[in-house]
Amino acid sequence: MIRWQDVFSKDGHPWRDAFTLADALALRDLASLKRFLDAVHIRYCLVRPYQELKDYPLVEGRELLPSFDNDMFEYKDLPGFAMVAFARELDYFSEIFQFDKLHPVLLGEGDASCPLEHQVMEQNLQTLAARLPRALQDTFRQEFRSVDTGLVESYPSLLPYLLQMDRAQVFAWDADRLFHLAGVFASFPSDIDSELKRFGIRIGKFVYGDSQMYERNRMFVYQYLMELYGFPIVSERRTSSALFARKLHKMGEHFILRVLGQSDRTLTTYTSDGENRRYPLVEKIALVRVDEDQEEALEAIGRDGFFLDPARRVVILRVTYRQHRFDASNVRQDRALSVAAQEVLNPLTGEALHGLNIIKDASNMFLRLNDIVRGEYTGRIIYKRNEVVENTDTHEKRLKFLYSWLSKHQRRMISYSDEFFAKVSKVVTGYLYSPKNVEIFDTMHDLHQEVCTRFSYIQQARRVHILEDISHRLYKGERISYRRMTREAVALLHELQYEIVNFFPDLVDDIIACVETILHDRYLTRTYIDVPETALTPAGQEIRKNYGKLVALLDRIRAVRKSRLACEEHQAREAVA
Repeated sequence: MIRWQDVFSKDGHPWRDAFTLADALALRDLASLKRFLDAVHIRYCLVRPYQELKDYPLVEGRELLPSFDNDMFEYKDLPGFAMVAFARELDYFSEIFQFDKLHPVLLGEGDASCPLEHQVMEQNLQTLAARLPRALQDTFRQEFRSVDTGLVESYPSLLPYLLQMDRAQVFAWDADRLFHLAGVFASFPSDIDSELKRFGIRIGKFVYGDSQMYERNRMFVYQYLMELYGFPIVSERRTSSALFARKLHKMGEHFILRVLGQSDRTLTTYTSDGENRRYPLVEKIALVRVDEDQEEALEAIGRDGFFLDPARRVVILRVTYRQHRFDASNVRQDRALSVAAQEVLNPLTGEALHGLNIIKDASNMFLRLNDIVRGEYTGRIIYKRNEVVENTDTHEKRLKFLYSWLSKHQRRMISYSDEFFAKVSKVVTGYLYSPKNVEIFDTMHDLHQEVCTRFSYIQQARRVHILEDISHRLYKGERISYRRMTREAVALLHELQYEIVNFFPDLVDDIIACVETILHDRYLTRTYIDVPETALTPAGQEIRKNYGKLVALLDRIRAVRKSRLACEEHQAREAVA
């Protein structure tokens, strides 16, 4: 296995500014190539800028936690690139993307060299130089005039120049099945319109030719599709990389695709060998500062020598994600991605430290919530994807921070334990409905109401999530009988029928769908409903009685939905008039 300290020169500090490899490399499989690229890209695209810039913008742990925030800043002094690698030789005419081809000097058959070796090297040199800014071309030609630029050993020294190109790098096999730099200036196709519409139709959010439905659901589908591949709706470089990875995976290619955005400062990598065969595996690597209150993590990282910068508690963090199929019947249907694993990487060896929870620690999230409502949180959030808010020194900022916090963690809060959510609820309601804040919140009524509505949605969604489980005969992780299923469903619906005065159409639709699932259960109806009452045991009679209550409760909820929708349609017509 390649160790990071063996990739580069063995003399001196492993992060010194040196580009010479310790030995020649013969990389034949994607796993070995990825290990090599991890070492090179982390060293020169993350660590080197961190060491050279006094105010390097470290990535906050929460930025790596889905759902992802929109970028508000582009750090033009930081590197950005895209790259794809194929575990095969390239067929130039038949490839589905455009790039400038570089030729290997070796022709296969052992170490046989091309008889026109110098001409091939010169042609590669000119191809590379032509895609560089004019000011760098002469320097580049002079530096690499006698270098085989296609070899992976040359890649670290080429990288500073490759980072000046707008488009992507390409790796592939040569005739001996060894990886080499096979192309530059690649353009990844991004047919976002067709992909978006196909995906939306497949998950039932679009119907062919229905423009109104398309307009209502377009942003949801767009955000869900992008989040499946680890991004919000972002720049063209990252959008095209994500969609190209999707296309390659569908074609059955064996590949690595990597992209670094100047905005997100994060190496995002797609590989085709993940366990989830429906989608390529997604992982992100970034420089993250560990919170000072994560004492156990800090102790383990320091003890094992995994800090990049101990004084500032900076680590190299790799997060691997799990994609989820869209489920319209799940109240958390917007959950496209979740964290599968977190690893802190050793800056000297690349060894991974497992078992730490740097970005997903629930107690840490609770502390942040307390800091927000007390006005003690120092940091920066993006409010509604278009406004940067610094710190929490005013109530307006606290409300905006709280709205963003609730939006960020909404899907996780729906699944929190009752005990943990009770603690969260106590803090949130204690702030939003405190008598001493009434006059202050009256001056910012719309913003306050917005936050209250967001929290009400989460509270209601938690109950709907429980109803979803009940409809599948599950309750708090336990398999339950039909008798208890109907009993728990009736009790929950009695509460929900009064809560839907805070009308959230999607949640009401979910409630109706869950109750219909129970009422249409074939075994339930065949055994307890479609039989004479005299044939039922006392338990069966209770089930039938609860069945009738569910029918009545469902009718009431449908009536509320019909009335509210009619009222909204009337208001919309009046607004147009």
